[in-house]
Amino acid sequence: MTDQSSITQQLLDRLWARYQQRVPYAQHYAALVLEKGGQVVNDHCAFRTFNTRTGEQTPGLEAIGFILECLGYQKISPYAFPTKHLNSWHYQHPTEAHFPKFFVTQLDVTQLSGRAQQLLSEAVAHTPDLLAGTPRELLQRLKGQQELEDESAVTLVSALENFFTRPWPAPRRETVLTLNEESQFAAWTLLHGNAVNHFTAYINFQQVPEWPDLETTIAGLQAAGIPMKTQIEGERGSKLRQSSTQAVDEDCPVTEADGSTGTLRWSYAYYELAERGQENGVWFEGFLGDQATNLFEMTKR
Repeated sequence: MTDQSSITQQLLDRLWARYQQRVPYAQHYAALVLEKGGQVVNDHCAFRTFNTRTGEQTPGLEAIGFILECLGYQKISPYAFPTKHLNSWHYQHPTEAHFPKFFVTQLDVTQLSGRAQQLLSEAVAHTPDLLAGTPRELLQRLKGQQELEDESAVTLVSALENFFTRPWPAPRRETVLTLNEESQFAAWTLLHGNAVNHFTAYINFQQVPEWPDLETTIAGLQAAGIPMKTQIEGERGSKLRQSSTQAVDEDCPVTEADGSTGTLRWSYAYYELAERGQENGVWFEGFLGDQATNLFEMTKR
């Protein structure tokens, strides 16, 4: 039998492995830290989504939040980014401190222009529910703290891994380019779907003697040839400081005007770095809206 915690760990391991394959900078960071006798601890993982009907899939935060809550996570705090038409929620596991937090952000599609709303609606209209049937039933059992038979656990983890991909057909090239003029978040999410937007190294716990803080870690990664964000978000001594690698680009599948399949070179993800401070002797576990806004721009095309 397999319990909720074990299933969550298996999914996290798969998402992290897939992300490292797509973001070599994260893989390089992990190799350097382990080589120096440290440990790789991820502070949080982020997803992007739309709050609009996506075919048969449950929309937006509702879809991803349901999964996280079935895995034992709790919804902690909301964040609003009105100028970008975005809303986010912070999820955290109440008992498993080694599990990363999640930061899930959805685009309020109703705040876009009528043309953008129509393009998005058409692009995601034929999305299947990748958790329909058995996987959703297994999630409900897991939410009720029931252990699953090992074979059922394998089925569920595979279904969840598949969910965190792009569930709708390859979007039209012109749709992506048009949406990008109004919302780079919309264009990115249309190309990458439910895939991990980024993972984040928890600098406080990496235990590399020559990299005791964010500055020395960034310098070490730059010396190893990893391209980094030029600015650190947050002042020394503050409760949260963040930076990141540059984002990697990928050839993303798109549908051409003639109906054929082509590719569009686009940003995928960066690897973020976070250093947390303490408040009254307790680590600050939340997020800061202004800093998150600036990091959203790291995938701007």
